[in-house]
Amino acid sequence: MQSNLVKSPPAAAGESLPIGVTETTIYERGEQQFIQLLATDNLDQKLAREPLLASEFEGALSLGIRAAYHNGTGDHTAHLFLQRILYGINRLNLFWYDDLRHYTNERSLYLYKIRDQIETAWQEWELAKIDVAALQQLDVKQALIERTAYDLDPPLSAGSRYIREQMTEIGYRHLLAIGSFDGLVEGSRLSRILGGAANPVQCTLVKVLLEEYGNGRFSRKHSTFFAQMLAEFGMNTEPEGYFDLVPWEVLACANHNFLLTECKRHFLRYSGGLTYFEVAGPSAYRNYLTAAQRLGLSDAAMGYWELHIREDERHGRWMLDDVALPLAELYPNDAWELVLGYDQEKLMGDRAAEAVVQSIYQVEQSTPLAPEKH
Repeated sequence: MQSNLVKSPPAAAGESLPIGVTETTIYERGEQQFIQLLATDNLDQKLAREPLLASEFEGALSLGIRAAYHNGTGDHTAHLFLQRILYGINRLNLFWYDDLRHYTNERSLYLYKIRDQIETAWQEWELAKIDVAALQQLDVKQALIERTAYDLDPPLSAGSRYIREQMTEIGYRHLLAIGSFDGLVEGSRLSRILGGAANPVQCTLVKVLLEEYGNGRFSRKHSTFFAQMLAEFGMNTEPEGYFDLVPWEVLACANHNFLLTECKRHFLRYSGGLTYFEVAGPSAYRNYLTAAQRLGLSDAAMGYWELHIREDERHGRWMLDDVALPLAELYPNDAWELVLGYDQEKLMGDRAAEAVVQSIYQVEQSTPLAPEKH
C-alpha cells in the first residue's frame, strides 16, 4: 500500500530539517508507514519490486538511530520511536488471539533486518553503560548471592517514597494503565525459552511459568488478577489497551527480554535477568500495595500486588538456588554473563521505574483534583 503522506527526507547528520518539518513529525509519519508495511501482503516481494514503499519509514529509522545512539543527545522522541517499532516486530513472536492476518509478515526477512538494525545499535549503547571487563573477573556465585541479598529489601528510593506517601488515586490508575502493558500478558516471554533438554534448571523455570499461569487455571493466572484491578476502576482490560502511555524505558525492558529469549546464546544473561526480576519484584509490589492501602482502595484494586509478593519471594529463591547458581557451575567460563544479565535487568528496570514515576507525577499535576467526598 502506497503511503499518501507528503514525503520530506530527513536531514543527514549536521543538516537542518526542512521548513515546517520536525523530528516528531518524521517519526510519526515513519511509524504510520511501518504499520502499513506490517499489514501488507507479500511484504518482502513487494518491497523488492517497489523499495520506495518503505522510504519514509527507513528515513525516520536512520534519523532515530543517529539521534538515540550516536549523537549523545539522549533524544526521548527517537528512543520512543525505535522501541515502538522494535516492539511491533517482536510482538509477532507471541499469539494474541486476534485476526490471523495480523501475522502475515511474522517471518518477513525485511522485518528481521529492521529488528537487527535497531538491536545492534541499541544493544551496543546499552552495554556501554556496564563495565563488562570487571564482571568477567568476579566470583560469580558470591556476586549473585550478595546482589540478591541486597535487592530483597533495598533502601527506598525517592520514587518509591513518592508512590508510598504521595501518589493520588489518579496516579494509581495511571500506574495500572502503564503496568497493564506487561501485567496482562505476564509470563509470555518466559515461555519462549523453555524448550530443549530436560534438567533441573529447566524444570524450575517451568515451575515459575506454571505459577505465572495459575497452574493452568485462568481464574488464577496472574494477568487475571491484573485485569480485576483495572476492572475495579472501569478501565480497559484488553492487552496493549494503554500502549500509547508506555514510556520508552518500559518498552526497552520488554524488547530486551524478547532479544534474550529469542537468542539461546543469551540464555545465561536471560537467567540472570530473571533472577533479579523475581528477587526484586516484591519490594516494588510492596510500594504499590502500601499506596493502595493508604488510598483506602478495595481488595480487588490491589490483589495482584498481594499475590506477587507471596509468589515472587518464592520464585526469587528458586531462581537463585535452582537456576542461577547451578548454571554458574555448569558454565564456569561464561558464568559472568549471569551477572551481566542481572545487572542489566536492574539498570533497565530502575530506569523504567523512574520514567513511570515521572509519568505519574506529570499526570497528577495536569489533572484537576476532584472534590472530596463527604
